[in-house]
Amino acid sequence: MVLALVLFLVTYVALLIFSDYRAYIALASAALFVILGILPIGKVFSAVDWNVIMMIAGTMGTVYFFIKSRMPSLMADHIIDKMPNVKWVIIALSLFAGLISAFVDNVATVLMVAPVALLVSNKLKISPVPVIISIAISSNLQGAATLVGDTTSILLGKQAGMNFVDFFWYAGKPGLFFVVQIGAILSAVTLYVIFRNHKQTVSMEEKTVVTDYFPTWMLLGTILLLVVASFIPEGSKPAITNGLICMGIMLIGLVREITQHKKPLESVKDLFKEIDFFTLLLLAGLFVVIAGISEAGVVDEIGRAFARLSGGNVFIAYTLIVWASVLLSAFIDNIPYVATMLPVTAVIASHLGIDPTILYFGLLVGATLGGNLTPIGASANITGIGILRKNGHEVSNWDFMKISIPFTLTAVATGYVLVWLFWGI
Repeated sequence: MVLALVLFLVTYVALLIFSDYRAYIALASAALFVILGILPIGKVFSAVDWNVIMMIAGTMGTVYFFIKSRMPSLMADHIIDKMPNVKWVIIALSLFAGLISAFVDNVATVLMVAPVALLVSNKLKISPVPVIISIAISSNLQGAATLVGDTTSILLGKQAGMNFVDFFWYAGKPGLFFVVQIGAILSAVTLYVIFRNHKQTVSMEEKTVVTDYFPTWMLLGTILLLVVASFIPEGSKPAITNGLICMGIMLIGLVREITQHKKPLESVKDLFKEIDFFTLLLLAGLFVVIAGISEAGVVDEIGRAFARLSGGNVFIAYTLIVWASVLLSAFIDNIPYVATMLPVTAVIASHLGIDPTILYFGLLVGATLGGNLTPIGASANITGIGILRKNGHEVSNWDFMKISIPFTLTAVATGYVLVWLFWGI
């Protein structure tokens, strides 16, 4: 356990310091967990959440066709046309991303909205870094609003037996959707304060013309199918259902591209260029690393520590889960963290003799929103930074955290109070 903990801490320090080499660091650490015998080699494949990997890869491909259709440019034109200055453009894009992310995985949301942000930034001649950071953290916030908003929500639904409607109203009380919306409003105020000096005026000369709407329908089809899939009971569908949907839609786009241009090899090559394998490898490595510390008993020990520290008091246990999750998910990708902690949370609730709902919701608030604190705390953050890096913009930890910290503290504090008021009293 000590060896696993030391290796884990060294890995995450290296990830924070050497941001250009994160994928290689994660993969090297994953290999060490196997070589040192901490994680059996037979568990490596199952440690990776292939559903998430396939969702990201498939959406990246679909977004490539979406960008090629010039629809993001048209959307950017409409946003610029309606906003008085840069400050409101950033806030509008963040709220737009949040709206989409309530119904689509937040990584997919970043992949969809980031191209719009890049085009807006280019047209306004401003840095896209703060814009895409705001989009990523806003998508993480709204990811907890519905069952299909994020993988962490899907995991909670599976653990607690919740369906799509339960996120709006559960057992006669307001669900997480309303908690998140109030947090979104207050977080938007935070963004307003952060970007208060961005008062450059914006203007439009002429709007982009779009002639190919098929990629737009591909994206809308992806959203619809992901929502429909959320109503199918977990035991009645493959674990990689969402990934298959995203990959399937991408392949439809590829077949259409090949049919239209009659150049199969060139079409496949162009598509592969747009898939960010660096980000995919980083996530795969992180999944294995988290599986390694879980196998070593590190996460279970954390769960036992929670139960001991609470001393049988529900409010203390709830407070510990929320804020410890904020701290831990700032450095641990929140998908494997929530997957690991949900059963631990159920054990804590059984020791306290209470319904686990309050602790489940506290875990989701802390882990989903807390992941916004650092660049590596959530898959959406990693994806957003990957997009910026691919477009020639390096993001320092300070660039990210000067926006993410006030935003996250506002959102978490709001969720912490509201969940307790709704479910703890």
